[in-house]
Amino acid sequence: MTKAISLSEKAYETLKRMKTPGESFSDVVMRVAVKEKKKSLTEFSGKWVGDDIDEVFAQIKKEREQSASRQVDLFQ
Repeated sequence: MTKAISLSEKAYETLKRMKTPGESFSDVVMRVAVKEKKKSLTEFSGKWVGDDIDEVFAQIKKEREQSASRQVDLFQ
């Protein structure tokens, strides 16, 4: 079954440039959609070694603290 969708001229031109010979627009959309799919955390296992991981955890902690200080309770 096929569905008709509307695209802006810019979106159409972007998809057209991404399209390879023999590939349909549906193929392009599926390729891009699958590529954007979230990866499992296990895919990152073992990627950081040595001191790199300490730096990553420090940055995560810093960003979480900054994020927590910006949170507002809307139900008070």
